[in-house]
Amino acid sequence: MSTLLGIDGCPGGWIALSLDTENQNLELIQRAHWNHLPWRRCTLAAADMPVGLTDSGPRECDIAARRMLPAGRKSSVFPPPRRYMLGCETWNTAHRLGLEREGTGISRQAWNITPKIRELDAALLPGDQARIHETHPELVFHFLSGGTPLPSKREAAGEQARLHLLRSADLPDITPHLHRLPRKTAAPNDVIDAAACLLTALRLLRGEARRLPPRPPLDSRGLRMEIWY
Repeated sequence: MSTLLGIDGCPGGWIALSLDTENQNLELIQRAHWNHLPWRRCTLAAADMPVGLTDSGPRECDIAARRMLPAGRKSSVFPPPRRYMLGCETWNTAHRLGLEREGTGISRQAWNITPKIRELDAALLPGDQARIHETHPELVFHFLSGGTPLPSKREAAGEQARLHLLRSADLPDITPHLHRLPRKTAAPNDVIDAAACLLTALRLLRGEARRLPPRPPLDSRGLRMEIWY
């Protein structure tokens, strides 16, 4: 028996879809903090959150992922903060520091997930990457669709297209969980993204998952900077 987790950040903190591979039981878990999730007890987990940060410049895995995605989805992969930015208290400070050091600041989109990146970075050691893997839902769905562009996940057509792809990929039905949490905690598209992460964990278990780049570099903490799908 294996316990797999697909983890995504959400307005209420974090959500995880947990799958028991023996009985195919699917559970939705919501926690305010990363360390409150059962990630230490799972067999494999895949999370939609950067693992490993550069000291300067972009991550190779993000560049490779953007290259793979169609024009309308490239913006879903954006550079995370560089490691020296984690100690900044405001976007203005981090952005100005980036401009001073590298001539490149940080987007507000990336800054908005920096608190969650801090949680993850503080919790993980290099050895944890035998169990915890970074993934990206849009990369997963691009692979499942065979490269066919999908509507936005925030549109009804995009939601249904992604649900269809997940059903076709041998995952248990997630529709009972889509509206289980209040929207201010996690929207249906957060649950769908967590399911895409769970599928990556399942593909890792089966030895089917792919990695960008094939030979990932290490960051200054010894964490591999890679994206699985």
